[in-house]
Amino acid sequence: MSSLKYLTGFGNEFASSDPRCPNALPEGQNSPQTCPHGLYAEQLSGSAFTCPRTSNERSWLYRILPSAKHLPFKPYKQAVQKGGITHNWDDDEPNPNQLRWNPFPIPDEEKDFVDGMSTVCGAGDARTRNGVAIHIYACNVGMKNKVMYNSDGDYLIVPQQGKLTVKTEFGIMEVEPNEICVVQQGMRFHVNVEGPSRGYILEIFGTHFVLPDLGPIGANGLANPRDFLTPVACFEKVLGEFTIVSKFQGKLFAAQQDHSPFDVVAWHGNYAPYKYDLDKFMVINAVRYDHPDPSIFTVLTAQTTRPGVAIADFVIFPPRWSVHEHTFRPPYYHRNCMSEFMGVIKGSYEAKVGSKPGSATLHSMMTPHGPDAACFNAASKADLVPEFIGKGSQAFMFESSFSMAVTKWGNETCECVDEEYYKCWQGLQDNFDELTV
Repeated sequence: MSSLKYLTGFGNEFASSDPRCPNALPEGQNSPQTCPHGLYAEQLSGSAFTCPRTSNERSWLYRILPSAKHLPFKPYKQAVQKGGITHNWDDDEPNPNQLRWNPFPIPDEEKDFVDGMSTVCGAGDARTRNGVAIHIYACNVGMKNKVMYNSDGDYLIVPQQGKLTVKTEFGIMEVEPNEICVVQQGMRFHVNVEGPSRGYILEIFGTHFVLPDLGPIGANGLANPRDFLTPVACFEKVLGEFTIVSKFQGKLFAAQQDHSPFDVVAWHGNYAPYKYDLDKFMVINAVRYDHPDPSIFTVLTAQTTRPGVAIADFVIFPPRWSVHEHTFRPPYYHRNCMSEFMGVIKGSYEAKVGSKPGSATLHSMMTPHGPDAACFNAASKADLVPEFIGKGSQAFMFESSFSMAVTKWGNETCECVDEEYYKCWQGLQDNFDELTV
C-alpha cells in the first residue's frame, strides 16, 4: 500500500499545507505584503480571470522561490532517433483507412518520459486554443533533474505497463496501470518509473476535462466525484541544476535553474492535478435489449461550445455483466462523425481478436468499423444467457469531434503499423436469403 495521502473530490476548492511547515497558508487573503515563512505567492490560472465562477479555475501557490527564476529557454531536442513530439500532423498524406498499431515498442536504450514521447495523431492548433493530440510514451528510466510542463494544454496520462510516480508542484501521485492521471496546463511535473514503462496520452487544447452530465441516469453513476484524488502539498528545498522543459506551440524548449521547482510549501484553489482508479467506474448498461451507445462509459469529457459535442471524450470498456435479450451484444457496425482512437491497457478488446495490451487502433471520421468476422459469427449464434464479459481486461477510447491527421511517425516510422488489419473483416459472408423476405 502506498503511504501517499490525497484530497478527495473532483473540481473542489482544496487547501493543503505541508505539515513540516505549519501555518504556511495566509489567513483571509491570497497575496499579503509578506507571506508566512518568507514564501512567495504565485497564482496559476487555468482559465481567463473573467470566466464565470462555475468555470473559473485557479490556484494560489506559496513557494520558496517563484517559478520565474530561471535562465532563458532554448530549443530542446528529444533524445530519440525516430518520432518525438510534434504538431506537424499535416506533413503526411491523410489516411482514411482503418488503422491498427501492434504494441508500441519499449526502447532498449535509456529513455525517460519526455524523450520517450511520440505523437501518433492530432488536429487543431494550440495557438488558437482549439484542438487535440494523441501521444505514446515508452521509457525505462526516471527524469532525474528534468521537469516538464505543457503550455499548450492538459495531459491525460493512461499507463499501460509500469507504475508512474508523478511529482508535481502540488504534491506526489502514484499512478498504476488501470489508473489515469491528469496534469493540467502549466503544471510542472516529473515522472519516475520502475523499469520498462509504456502508455497513452490524450492532450487537449483550450479547455479542461469535466465529468459528463448524467441526465436521466440521475444523481449517481459513471465516475463518482469522490473517487478522484488530488495530491497534498509536499515541498522539497533542493539546490542544484534542474532542466525545465516547456512544450510551447508544439515544440520543446528547455531552461536551467539552480533550485527545485517543487518548492511549494502550501497551496489552495480548484486548479490541480488528479488521478482516478478505473476499477471504481460505476458501469451503466442495458438490461433488456440492444447494445447502448458507448457514451455510457465516458469517464471524462472536454466539451466544445456546441452542446454535447466534445473536443475529446475518455471512454472505457470495463468488465461488466451482459444480459440483453434478442440482441447482437458486441458493438455494432458503425460509421461515425467522430474520430475514435482505441487502446488496450490489459487483456483484450471484446470485438477484436487481435487486440493486445499496448496496441491501438484509429477509426477516422466516417471510416467504417465494427466487430471482426470471428466476433460477428460467434455473437450471432451465442446462447444469450447472462454473461460477465471483459473479465481481466480494460480497453479505452479517445473520441474526438476533430478529424485526426496521423503523423509520419504514426503512419510508417514507428514500425508497428499492422498492414493486415483490414483482413479482419474480409471473412464476413453474404448471409442474405431473399426467400425469407
